[in-house]
Amino acid sequence: MESRAKLAGHAIHPMLIVFPLGLLATAVIFDIIERATGNAAFAAVGFWNIAAGIIGGLLAAGVGFWDWLAIPGGTRAKSIGLWHGAGNVVVVVLFAASWLLRWSDPAHLPTAMPLILEVVAVILALVTGWLGGELVERLRVGVDDGAHLDAPSSLSGRPAVSEGRAVSA
Repeated sequence: MESRAKLAGHAIHPMLIVFPLGLLATAVIFDIIERATGNAAFAAVGFWNIAAGIIGGLLAAGVGFWDWLAIPGGTRAKSIGLWHGAGNVVVVVLFAASWLLRWSDPAHLPTAMPLILEVVAVILALVTGWLGGELVERLRVGVDDGAHLDAPSSLSGRPAVSEGRAVSA
């Protein structure tokens, strides 16, 4: 099942998810370093990484939701997609809660709670990332219907399935 939202022939959702995943995971690392060193610069960078990660996560969620709507109902893919999307919304909400708890002083973690929320969110993101992998690698969601090892470039304008070539499922 091909993605609904594409850019230059490729699904947009997987292009977008790298930003929030990287930013949010890096925020946790910076916050742990701040806890270990007391250097406020690390907490400030973590704070702004979370802000950017939340924005990126919302953009990725919008595109992912658009793709999810195209998955036929009553399928395992629809169910897995729902868990994947809902779980990632929870990840963004947990990071947003951490960010809001830090709002009054972005350069310092006021309590352990923001960091606990972030760690829980990262653990959940690992689970939802696995679910996303299940959607693509096992259930072929977001994969060009005619994908094969010798398919022409998506920029060529030609379909992936060439004459005389069978589609492997």
